Amino acid sequence: MNKQETLKLIESFSNAKGISGFEDEVIDVALPYAQKLGNTHVDRMLNLFIEREENTGDQPKILLDAHSDEVGFMVQAICPNGTLRIIQIGGWVNHNIPAHKVWVRNKHGEYLPGITASKPPHFMTEAERKAPLEMKDITVDVGATSREEAIEKFGVRIGEPVVPDVSFTYIEATNLMVGKGFDNRLGCASIIKTLETLKGESLKVDLVGAMASQEEVGVRGATVTAQVVKPDLAIIFEGCPADDTCVQDYMVQTAIKKGPMLRHIDARMITNPRYQRYALGLAEELGIPVQDAVRSNGSTNGSAIHLTGQGCPCIVIGIPVRYAHTHYGISSFTDFENGVKLACEIIKRMDKEMIFSF
Repeated sequence: MNKQETLKLIESFSNAKGISGFEDEVIDVALPYAQKLGNTHVDRMLNLFIEREENTGDQPKILLDAHSDEVGFMVQAICPNGTLRIIQIGGWVNHNIPAHKVWVRNKHGEYLPGITASKPPHFMTEAERKAPLEMKDITVDVGATSREEAIEKFGVRIGEPVVPDVSFTYIEATNLMVGKGFDNRLGCASIIKTLETLKGESLKVDLVGAMASQEEVGVRGATVTAQVVKPDLAIIFEGCPADDTCVQDYMVQTAIKKGPMLRHIDARMITNPRYQRYALGLAEELGIPVQDAVRSNGSTNGSAIHLTGQGCPCIVIGIPVRYAHTHYGISSFTDFENGVKLACEIIKRMDKEMIFSF
């Protein structure tokens, strides 16, 4: 894996603006890479399919999944003073939202700079200071001074996406990446790098990559991709929330710099235990650092994919992301590399007999 080329790929994915339902820029980033790897198709939901060039059509099918959307907001209303009321797209904690830069798309398709705002403390009552922050108290300010100006001069309209304004950076000394949308643009990059790594390899399986839309609002895209691909086995790439800054030491299961995380369970999928143990055992055999976790909350596209047909064994290879579902994420490039490496090693060993043993 060429590190600089891979970092450029991740940067392009991370910087792309693409909340749920508006993943157009993400597809634009992916297509030039995907078209070198096989046949591509984009459906009506903005799901991108990549069928490996070397597929024969008569082998078991493995789906490489990642979701292309990121959390963000949508313009709900334009206030008389020119500020914008917004709703959440995906899950946010309200007090993380204000005082950040965002991009607001206008009716011309241009992205305007804005600031997420709340009432200044100077004008708050004591009761307001102590009260939980509600979404109705959070606005976006693009600099307009009236509703009319926001509409006529800025081109603002309701129903448009609002995206965190964050630029990707990489810190060589610590091998850390900082940026937005690591949940799950790291997964999108993982699909590309896995297919690139296996290009020209003789495999006993067919591979289809699918970048699925609208995961953050209910795994909607993957509900479709799973029906289209009809996989016999799946690897779900995720940018999963790191826990190493927020739980007791003995409960840490998703730390950065300790390898990708494979979950045994989450709120919507019990991971196929035979496939899960195989993957964990292979990682140990090959010296690939991994972590395994028992998650009581959250879910992935696996929740839809594992229910496909007569049931599809799935594992989740999750790259730990500190502060997922905020404007910024921190992840280790080495964790990303090891996630791709593990996926490739699993795929190279798969055949019909192994898949059906799961």
